[in-house]
Amino acid sequence: MNPMLPARLAKLAPTLLLATLLIPALAWGKAADRNQPMSIDAGGQSGALNGAGKTVLSGGVIIIQGTLELRSNDAELYMADGEIVRAVFTGKQAHMKQQLDDGTWMNATSDRIDYDIPSDTLTLTGNYKVESERGSNAGQRMVYNMRSGDMQSGGDGTRVRTVIQPKNKAPAAAGDKK
Repeated sequence: MNPMLPARLAKLAPTLLLATLLIPALAWGKAADRNQPMSIDAGGQSGALNGAGKTVLSGGVIIIQGTLELRSNDAELYMADGEIVRAVFTGKQAHMKQQLDDGTWMNATSDRIDYDIPSDTLTLTGNYKVESERGSNAGQRMVYNMRSGDMQSGGDGTRVRTVIQPKNKAPAAAGDKK
């Protein structure tokens, strides 16, 4: 593996952490994760990590940084002037999980996770679902602007399902019926 890959991919960590914002009222992902070393494991890598072009990771991609874990079949890294400008993770399905600062976990799955770094836009496409103790959001396509906090999903003839748990959810008593 190219020894420069972890340093170049370190820019992706904040992106993946921001996926935790996909559900309203979720806390940020574990802030300390951004300062942890990033481990990248893949069956293969092709392409240069300098200048401009595309680097392809294949054969099962696993990225771990602190509590953040991302698994996908394949990943493509797009470079410009020696910097990563876009990262695309694909698979049936790409999985992401991370512990939040409050100690709870967030899980996300999607057929495609596409992060455009210059525009700070994260797009989940194909049977996406984001879950945490606070709730869930699922559909076919979600676009999340990390600068503005705007989230767009649905509107393309598909349905979106959001479930938000009560803030102080009390356990049901033994005799309660739903």
